[in-house]
Amino acid sequence: MDAFAQISPDWTARAIHASEFCCPSCRSLPDKAQQVWINRRAPVYTETHQRKWQEFYDCECGTVWWAWSSDRPPTTLKKPDQPGLIEPFPGDWMF
Repeated sequence: MDAFAQISPDWTARAIHASEFCCPSCRSLPDKAQQVWINRRAPVYTETHQRKWQEFYDCECGTVWWAWSSDRPPTTLKKPDQPGLIEPFPGDWMF
């Protein structure tokens, strides 16, 4: 499955909107998803003119959910490139 495919996979049709960036049924994080698709063909622009996309996840529990890319929490996988760089507050979006 190509997460950046131009046409949405059939499984995304049953997706529900998650109010938090995790599965609304079992609260698993996106890294536990069996399949992922990002709707990059239809960005939405925020009031501050930033783009956001719908990210769809097929959770291992069987729930298909989606959330806005702008709701994704900051990653803990990448360390700051510069010493002394201030880490963002949880929920802040980094580009």
